[in-house]
Amino acid sequence: MLSFIFISICLIVAGMGIALLSKVQRLKESADKIKTLSLSLEEMDEQAKLIMRTDMELNKAQEELDKKIAGLDTLQKLSKEINTTLEEKQIFKKIDNKYLEALGFKQSLAFLWRSLEREFRLCLCLGYSHEESERIENAVNLNKDYFLDLIHNRATASSEFATDNFLTKDKVRQLFLTHSFIICPVLTQEADQGFIFVGTQDIDATITKGDREFISILANQIGQTLDNARLFEKTWKSQQELEIKVEERTHQLTQALEEVKRISRRKSDFISSVSHELRTPLTSIKGYAAILLAGKLGAMPDEIKARLEKINRHSDELMQMINDLLDISRIESGKVDMKIAGQDLKSIVEKISDLLSEQLKIKNITFAGNIPDNCQNIMAARGQIERVFINLVGNALKFTPQNGKISINANRLNNTVQIDVQDTGFGIPQDDQEHIFDEFYRVDNTINQEVKGTGLGLALVRQIIEAHQGKIWVESKPGEGSTFSFTLKAGQ
Repeated sequence: MLSFIFISICLIVAGMGIALLSKVQRLKESADKIKTLSLSLEEMDEQAKLIMRTDMELNKAQEELDKKIAGLDTLQKLSKEINTTLEEKQIFKKIDNKYLEALGFKQSLAFLWRSLEREFRLCLCLGYSHEESERIENAVNLNKDYFLDLIHNRATASSEFATDNFLTKDKVRQLFLTHSFIICPVLTQEADQGFIFVGTQDIDATITKGDREFISILANQIGQTLDNARLFEKTWKSQQELEIKVEERTHQLTQALEEVKRISRRKSDFISSVSHELRTPLTSIKGYAAILLAGKLGAMPDEIKARLEKINRHSDELMQMINDLLDISRIESGKVDMKIAGQDLKSIVEKISDLLSEQLKIKNITFAGNIPDNCQNIMAARGQIERVFINLVGNALKFTPQNGKISINANRLNNTVQIDVQDTGFGIPQDDQEHIFDEFYRVDNTINQEVKGTGLGLALVRQIIEAHQGKIWVESKPGEGSTFSFTLKAGQ
């Protein structure tokens, strides 16, 4: 019986031991699970904290991005606003509180350095009373070296970014009655520079790198607009001065032109009057010389006859010169009626060739006329154009040596015919070519000393061609001949 009880007790104890071991095992397993869960919770807590930090950083970045976008939008609007004027005084008036507040500031001042007065002048004042702005302006000029140094070094100062200058942040805050601030130089290429100050009394406000960038962009925009305004003002002043000078010069030229016209009229009147006065005695001299040469007053010795022939010949030359002077005077004054009509250029050239054929034969000079069919019809007063050819070909004859060549060539240029009278003569020096068409001008050389002339032929030619609305010029090289060219309107 005792043994049975003992066995039963042992069995019970064994069962309890087994149960206890099972519970211990379960407890151990539960502890492991609790530990695993604890680690998982810690990991989840770290992840939650990371998520929260990331979210906060993202929110901060989003806020910063939104602030930059808003700031850039504000700067764009402000830039458009200040670019609407080219007056220096109006530039700062375009900057008002709405733009300043959009950038996160309540106060702003702008100063420009006036080098002549050696002081800063206040150009913009927002968020300050008149008395405060006057006090600040005086204080700025008392500490002008600090601000000139900022401008010179192109440095930006702010309440969050310290500078090594003698004017500390606290002194700046006290000077400008503000807590957070930015001071940025306004740099220009034209004339005086300056700086812009922005600030706020909000103690919680902080200046970020983005704020500094915005104010730097604004300062640069102001500097460029100031340059544009000053350049425009300089250009406008230069234009005004130029217009005044042009007006004065025009007035002087008008007076000079009127004086030239008056002198020209007096010259023409004088030439006309003198020429007419000379004609009467000259006609008498020629008449008496002709009577004496004809022997109507008795026979004349050969010596006297030879001298009378010289008188008659020189009288003819003088009469020709008087006629040329009168023709030039009439053409200049517009008294000659140019009866311009269609003419046959080829027939005019052939006539000139016939008229001068004897002189051409004497010097054995070859004459050629090259008039293409499309140049044959010209618009001209025939008698006057014949005089042009007689003068030009006559000159070529005078200055072309024996066995030379003279040619007349024509070339069609749209509605114009260009005619060239070319010779193989002695040529004209470059310095004399620009004066060759002046009245009484003759090239100073040994050839002209031998060949007689008045210096009126080419002047008359020029007047006739210009009366036809044409142009005349010469191209020549000494020893290689000359080419006199002129233009006339082409006929139908």
